[in-house]
Amino acid sequence: MKKVGLVGGTSWVSTIDYYKFINEGVNKKLGGLQFAECLIYSLNFGDIQEKTWPNAYELVLNACLSLQKSGVDAIVLCANTAHMHADKIEKEIDVPLIHIGTETAKAITQEKITTVGLLGTSFSMEMEFYKDRLKSFGLNVLIPESQETRNYIQQVLKQELGKGIINPESKENYIKIANELIERGAEGIILGCTEIPLLIDQSDFSVPVFDTTKIHSDAIVSFMLAST
Repeated sequence: MKKVGLVGGTSWVSTIDYYKFINEGVNKKLGGLQFAECLIYSLNFGDIQEKTWPNAYELVLNACLSLQKSGVDAIVLCANTAHMHADKIEKEIDVPLIHIGTETAKAITQEKITTVGLLGTSFSMEMEFYKDRLKSFGLNVLIPESQETRNYIQQVLKQELGKGIINPESKENYIKIANELIERGAEGIILGCTEIPLLIDQSDFSVPVFDTTKIHSDAIVSFMLAST
């Protein structure tokens, strides 16, 4: 089994899901008491918030380099937004980086979908690093048109979901926002922040929903067991 290094803590709530999904995935394949061999470097999310994501490159890179020194076979960034630094980090490490955007795009194209709605942090929705990765697979990406709506999504992620707080009113609002994207032509919805699946999931929609945490975790398991 290959060993994977996880850069987590962004937030700790979704890192728990990564750890759970990866271990369940390995056990499903191997059975018995076989589970994942992995290392987690859990960043203090407060440090990232203080610096802001665009200025957190050194923090994320240092976590990756620390994991690499520990002998991992691949690096994982356990947050969609962290992938704004993925291209630069890939040039600084000597092991593969399993990219959440690439794995999500693969999952979407398997469903024969061309237009998707993206819900995520304001960085993932408004900056090009994430959308460009999806577009490179031929996908058309829709985001909420209103700045106010995008700010609201960010607020819920930061003030509620990142702390493990589940608010029924926020769930209703997120569903409404996603349905507006569907009305504009989205054939599927990307839960493009690893905390969003804590609030909404496939059961809330009639179109395919792409849980990036689960998709990423499944890809990690496949990598770990590729030579097993």
